[in-house]
Amino acid sequence: MDSTVKKLASGAGILLSRAVQFTEEKLGHAEKTELDAHFENLMARADMTRHWTEKIMRQTEVLLQPNPGTRMEDFVYEKLEKKVPARQCNVELLGQFMTDAGNEFGSSTPYGKTLIKCGETQKLLGSAEKEFVQASMTSFLTPLRNYVEGDYKAIAKERRLLESKRLDLDACKTRLRKARASETKASAEPDFQDIRPRNFVLSASIAGLAASTAEGENNAALWAKEVTKAEQELRVAQLEFDRQAEVTRLLLEGLSSTHANHLRSLHEYVDAQVTYYAQCYQYTLDLQKQIGSTPTPLPAWPLHPNAPPSGTIPLAPTPVTADGTNVGPAGRRSARVLYDYDAGDSSELSLLADEVITVYSIPGLDSDWLMGERGNQRGKVPVTYLDLVKS
Repeated sequence: MDSTVKKLASGAGILLSRAVQFTEEKLGHAEKTELDAHFENLMARADMTRHWTEKIMRQTEVLLQPNPGTRMEDFVYEKLEKKVPARQCNVELLGQFMTDAGNEFGSSTPYGKTLIKCGETQKLLGSAEKEFVQASMTSFLTPLRNYVEGDYKAIAKERRLLESKRLDLDACKTRLRKARASETKASAEPDFQDIRPRNFVLSASIAGLAASTAEGENNAALWAKEVTKAEQELRVAQLEFDRQAEVTRLLLEGLSSTHANHLRSLHEYVDAQVTYYAQCYQYTLDLQKQIGSTPTPLPAWPLHPNAPPSGTIPLAPTPVTADGTNVGPAGRRSARVLYDYDAGDSSELSLLADEVITVYSIPGLDSDWLMGERGNQRGKVPVTYLDLVKS
């Protein structure tokens, strides 16, 4: 019981001494032991590494799992050391909905068949995304998290301990300085025995002065002992501070290997990205080839907002070219382009001067325009830019 009380009292005394030293340093009343510039640079580098590593880690987590609720759920499972339940990603869910819709519309219909093909590809993309997320978590996120939650915490702990040892050292320096000042002051008091004249008869007051002088000598002896004790405490504090500074320095100098590990992890992350995007490109390219071969039925609604209702045959106006030549309502003819023309939108066809294209009219098209074809390209062309070739 007594030893416990003594330990508590000793600990409280140390904490109080550190608090006093810290306060006096902030007020400018006490000196502070400064670390060398190399040590300060190492600590600043550790803080900078922790800052940016944490930001990169958090943003990577958001990239790999945008849903904050799902991230929190995964975090809870990780802390409970339980396996995260299997769940479909957003791309896989989209693929499932497309497949179900395609089956509902009918797999024999062009739209239903295409939906099913798109759904299958989306599921493949979802599987590739899961593989990418898993690879990124293992090769990239885990090393970053190990540094933030492990290595840096160890460094921070040793730095706090170093700061405590530094406060103890400076407190010992302050006590020694004060003890020496008090010892000097006590030693400077005059000795009555040396200054009294010969044959001097002590009176009652002089006797009291002599007693005070004797007390001063005792105080000087006490302060000498206090100085010796303070010097011993200072040597111990200096030894502990140097030992803790060396431990902290070794941890801080290990940042070079940390950066090397993170560089290797970054290379692995980039490799995983290359693999993932290459898979996505191949899957979508295959899908494009598959649905490109699917015939697209003509729509049942009018192609032009001014087209007549279904069941009637419109009489389109006869367009006239720049030279006044009439173009038949449905005949296909060749035409030479007179001037360059840049298409105004996706429904028009760009033209180059002196090239020859095929033109024809369609119901509902304005009389100033014709439909033009160049190879597999088709679009509206202005009549005034054309010169019909004589057939």
